[in-house]
Amino acid sequence: MSRGRTALIFGIGGQDGAWLADLLVRRGYAVHGTSRDREASSFANLRRLGVIDRVRLHSVALGDFRSVAQALKEVRPDEIYNLAGQSSVGLSFEQPVETLDSIVHGTVNILEAIRFLKLDTRFYNASSSECFGNTAQGRPAAEDHPFHPRSPYGVGKAAAYWAVANYRESYGLFACSGILFNHESPLRPARYVTQKIVRGAADIAAGQADRLRLGELSVARDWGWAPEYVDAMRRMLGHDRPEDFVIATGALHTLEEFVRLAFEGFGLDWREHVEIDPALKRPADITHSVGDPGKAKRLLGWQAETTMPGVVAKLVEAERTRRRSGAPLEAPLPVPA
Repeated sequence: MSRGRTALIFGIGGQDGAWLADLLVRRGYAVHGTSRDREASSFANLRRLGVIDRVRLHSVALGDFRSVAQALKEVRPDEIYNLAGQSSVGLSFEQPVETLDSIVHGTVNILEAIRFLKLDTRFYNASSSECFGNTAQGRPAAEDHPFHPRSPYGVGKAAAYWAVANYRESYGLFACSGILFNHESPLRPARYVTQKIVRGAADIAAGQADRLRLGELSVARDWGWAPEYVDAMRRMLGHDRPEDFVIATGALHTLEEFVRLAFEGFGLDWREHVEIDPALKRPADITHSVGDPGKAKRLLGWQAETTMPGVVAKLVEAERTRRRSGAPLEAPLPVPA
């Protein structure tokens, strides 16, 4: 299920969208992608991966059913990947209405367009570990773990997850959700804490800064490598039936560990440069979040190869290489997938 197939990626300009486009192009897909205004979007991530000229781009407003339906009617994709919507947990507290609308409304519009057009297509929805909220320290979350989101972003993702399940059960659509835990790469924008840490440590090592202000360091997460996670998405749509899957490494690490490794990568002791700023703490946060990817391993043959220490090492090396070359942030990515 690769060569000769057509894929449509909503949200192709983001981290996951760009990595997925790169993967599918290399596997022989005809890849289409959307943004609200293709003429105004820079698609910097697609340029960094060198695939901008190998995908066809469309202007689509996900909140407008007619716009979504027109794109599906024109492309008639074999596979649809919904990676669009406001994707920052922190920002969702400042923009709750916009966040919920972009996630839930967009997802339902795609599902309804598939049903309305009677398309023979397979649909992947990007769900999130934020749906679960806290996971017990000794019990990683599998697919049957109860939802208890603790942010507007998590609430939106939980609602979209159940919309997908409802369309699958009510209308027989091949529709599934990937419940992805944290996954990183150099394509993450600076507002994400992982990039803030790596770039902050690099600035301090270069003498361009002396301090880095962060929020709560005791929170613990399950961090993986984004290029591996988009392969899990592809495998879900290649499975013989539509099912939801947790995608994670199964390993739990604190943000303090992440900070320590990142600073060590630049020859620094984080304790000499990091300030804890209570103003950066969220109204509600998740203390522990770790997933159980056992089902994905059994049914999809997927398993994470890179856990948090390897993720940090890759991020640090990418930033060190970029700075040595003097390249801007939008330059072609200096590390392989």
